[in-house]
Parts: sequence; structure tokens; C-alpha cells
Amino acid sequence: MEGNNPTVFDKDNVPQAPEDPLFGLMAAYRKDDFEKKVDLGIGAYRDDNAKPWVLPVVKQADEILRKDPNLNHEYLPIAGLADFTTAAQKLILGADSPVIQEKRAVSFQTISGTGAVHLGGLFLSRFYPRPTDQPIYFSSPTWANHNQIFSNVHLPIKTYPYFSPTTKGLDFEGMKSTISSAPEGSIILLHACAHNPTGVDPTREQWMELAKVIRARKHFPFFDCAYQGFASGSLENDAWAIRYFLAQNFEMCIAQSFAKNFGLYGERAGAFHFVTGPGPDAQDTIGRIASQLAILQRSEISNPPAYGARIASLVLNDEALFKEWEANLRTMAGRIIDMRKALRTKLEDLNGQEGRWRHITDQIGMFSFTGLTEKQVLRIRQDAHVYMTKNGRISMAGLNTGNVEYVAKAMDKVVKEVQ
Repeated sequence: MEGNNPTVFDKDNVPQAPEDPLFGLMAAYRKDDFEKKVDLGIGAYRDDNAKPWVLPVVKQADEILRKDPNLNHEYLPIAGLADFTTAAQKLILGADSPVIQEKRAVSFQTISGTGAVHLGGLFLSRFYPRPTDQPIYFSSPTWANHNQIFSNVHLPIKTYPYFSPTTKGLDFEGMKSTISSAPEGSIILLHACAHNPTGVDPTREQWMELAKVIRARKHFPFFDCAYQGFASGSLENDAWAIRYFLAQNFEMCIAQSFAKNFGLYGERAGAFHFVTGPGPDAQDTIGRIASQLAILQRSEISNPPAYGARIASLVLNDEALFKEWEANLRTMAGRIIDMRKALRTKLEDLNGQEGRWRHITDQIGMFSFTGLTEKQVLRIRQDAHVYMTKNGRISMAGLNTGNVEYVAKAMDKVVKEVQ
């Protein structure tokens, strides 16, 4: 090539991509040297001292692993560690599920929940019979990565209403209406529990109504479950929506993450489950689906990483360790619930309006949509060094007994001063 610029990848071909907003927020927080700064952006659990918490049961499993004389670093199978995927399937579907008994499900170990969503999206993009321009629907708002993942696998995107700025709760009628009017056979992405970013979940009665609408329109449900056990402290409660849909004999798929509920954020342990409907050809159907998932997985990652799956597998398959894990989950979920109560109480004490901040305790899981505007978010960061995403979402795990009053005062001040 001639000239001083030998690359063909100039800015017209490769424009500069925007910085990921969440990771940019984290970088800004780290650079801030203010002593009382507060990080409410991070989507990871912190203890009451604002430190990462390695679950005691994970420490026990790690010790068992390290003492195992047969431990090696060989490749896992393409579908992953069988003991892990079998246990993960039972955890999400229910150990006594007819789906398992009838062998109507296939499970693949994935690169956490992100990889599970991607694998599911890629499979549906290739094999789900639909018009090429028929979109996948997900909530507005949703986890930001949903947009990128489904765009990358060439699934057109549309959204359904979800969060009501007025009530700071679920816009159920808007959600139901949009799903009802979506083209027949659309893919509908649903958060199984602890909706990210709002913390707003449908009630059981609302889930039952949604199932009727989805059934009537012959839609395909795709559940994303990143917080089983972490939301309410109960593994059973948090899997209720998925198991209800299974009981209605839906054909569906599920992305499952073990990042939050095991604290295995960096180990990328997850699973993708595909469930086909009952029928005489169900096992043949699931076998064909498994064969195509294996090809997709092989071409992208060959086989998944072992360590996180081994940790989770040990816990899921040992009765004593499983009980210890359930106790650890109650500890995490309980602290989050306590921080919701504390933040709401302090805010309402400051403004004298009982019920004004009720949505903080009505919401569930790691995140809460505070209702703060972008202008208020930028001001609270500037004045009080409290970091949250621009849409007013806060990670409840970033609150603790040492900073919740400081945050409440900063929020109360910015709400009064910035309209």
C-alpha cells in the first residue's frame, strides 16, 4: 500500500465505538479520591463493609476441589460438565419436573448467563421458523446487553412497555397489550425474577395472565434467569414463573446464570436449557436440537471453562453443601431487603411523606429504579460522589449500614433542588 496509512480499517470502516456506560461509570468511580464516595452502579454483591463476599460454601467447595488428587485441567465435553448441567437443570426446572422425566430438555454449560442468552439467540436466529423481519420482544427497559447480543445474532428487536414512571411499578396493561398485538409466533424474552434494571416483577396472577396471552398468540417464551435464590432468598419462589410456564407445556428456552447466586462473577458459570413440548416425537426433537446446539457451541468456544462449574456442581450435588448454600443465599437476599427498608425509612423521615418511597421496598433483587432523573443523577454524582447509572438505577448491594444515611440525605437533597 502507498501513503502513510497502511491500514484498510480506517474510521469509515471501523468507527470508534462508544464506551460501555456501566464500565465507564466504574472507571470514573475508581478515579474519584473522595473519601465518602459510594458505588451504586456495580452489579455484584457487597457485604456490609462494602467488600466482595466469597460465599462460605464456595470456600468449602474450593477446598474440596484443591484436595482432589484426580483434579486435572483437561477439556470438558462440548456441552460442559455433565454433573453440573444435570444439577442446574433440576434446580431451574424442578427435580420432579415431568420435563426431566420425559427427557424433553437439553442443557449446555455456557459462559455464564451472557453466553446462555447468546447461544439461545443464535440458535433461534438460525432455526426458529419465522419471517426474517419478525423481531424478538423484550422489556423497556432491560439489561443493556440484551440489545447487543440479539443484534449480533441478527434478530430484529422490539420492546414492550414494562416500567411505569408514574407508579414506579409494572406497566402490566401496556406489557400485556403489546405482547398480545405482537405478530403471531414472536419470541418474547422474560426476566424470570428480580428484573434488571427495575427490580419490578409481575405477581403470580399476572404471570398466569401473561401465559394465557403468550399461548393464545403462539409466541415462544425465552426466560433469562440471573437471580434464582438471590431475589427472595428462596430458590423455589424465584423459579415459580418458569415452572408455571413449564406446567402449561410451553416449548421454551432458559438462560441461567450462577454469577450472582454463587458469587462466581469471574468464573463465568451458566447454563442454557431448551425444553420442547410433550408429544411422541419429543425425544427425537430434543436430540436434533441438541445436535445443532453442539455445533454452535463448538464453533464459538469449543468447550466451556471448568472451575466455576466444578464449584457449583459440588454444591448442587451434595445435600449438606446445598443447605449451606441456601443459608448463604438467605444472608445475601436478607441484607439487600434490610437495605431497602433502611433507605426507604431514612428518605421518608427526611421528607416527611410516608409512602413517598414505597417503591424501594416494593421492588426486589439487586437493583432498584429510584425514579431519579438523569439531571439528578449527574448532580448527585457531582455534589455527593454517589455513582449510579443515568437512568436512576441503583445497586442495593452498594448500600450498607455505614453509608445508607449519607446516600439518603444526598438523594433527598437532589430531589428537592433539581427538577
